[in-house]
Amino acid sequence: MLARLGLAWLAMMQVMMFAFPGYLRHEGMAPDNLQLLDQAIFLMNWISLLITVPVVLYCAQPVWAGALSRLAQKEVTMDVPVALGIAVAFVPSVYATWAGKGEVYFDSVAMFVAFLLTARYLEFCARQAVETGGAHSAIESFRASASARANRVAFWFVTVQVALAIVSGAVWWFYIDPSHAVPVLVAMFVMSCPCAMAMAVPSSVSAAHASLAARGPISDSEVAGLVRVTGRVTRQNLYGSVVWHLLMTPLAAIGLVSPWVAALSMLLSSLVVAGNAWRMYRRQLRVVAEPGWSGAVAQG
Repeated sequence: MLARLGLAWLAMMQVMMFAFPGYLRHEGMAPDNLQLLDQAIFLMNWISLLITVPVVLYCAQPVWAGALSRLAQKEVTMDVPVALGIAVAFVPSVYATWAGKGEVYFDSVAMFVAFLLTARYLEFCARQAVETGGAHSAIESFRASASARANRVAFWFVTVQVALAIVSGAVWWFYIDPSHAVPVLVAMFVMSCPCAMAMAVPSSVSAAHASLAARGPISDSEVAGLVRVTGRVTRQNLYGSVVWHLLMTPLAAIGLVSPWVAALSMLLSSLVVAGNAWRMYRRQLRVVAEPGWSGAVAQG
């Protein structure tokens, strides 16, 4: 996981650097300068393609494996829209590079994969903390029920988002501007990745277990109070990430959110979820150091 994550970030930085000349191009430039810049862009696109290939084939390999296995079972999970988003951005970019004309989105592909793997690594760390932190039965009971609820929310969210992405891309292609259909479709698929939702339960549960480890043996009433706090933070993380995506989705559908902005938004929402769980843990540590910790936790 770390090897894929490190390679994705390294490739992302390089591809973004090679994509920079494309952002400088505009028709108002002098003809000689425009011709020279087009030659540079053509060369940079090929270099970006070579760098992005290992990102798509190696770094994103768990995404392809997860999407294919779930589709074989006739299930839709977060891997499906992620795989579609990568494919929709990468394949037209390869064609545009080969043809020497059109927009490429190699920087968006590399950024999306790097940010996705970062969010999944944070989720992995949270789950590992739960597994190795000495589970408490009450917290684990909450985790089981909360995970089932979060999975249901994520399933319907992904299903609706994928449908909206396809409809939006079709509307742009047939009725508005075909040249903007691909970036809109890619941005919509990126927005359909529920990475923050996947982190909602494990991050808050790991914070709860860490709080118990810092406190030591506590009474049942104190545990019940901590479970209530964990539940509140979990709901904030889960439904807050849903609201954030719902606010960004209309902007992406009307073409105001580029694919790289959508990828950055996905990462930021995941970091907010992780930060909220960390804030809960730090607050519990402060409560431990204060007199009357039992009553404070019981009040949430």
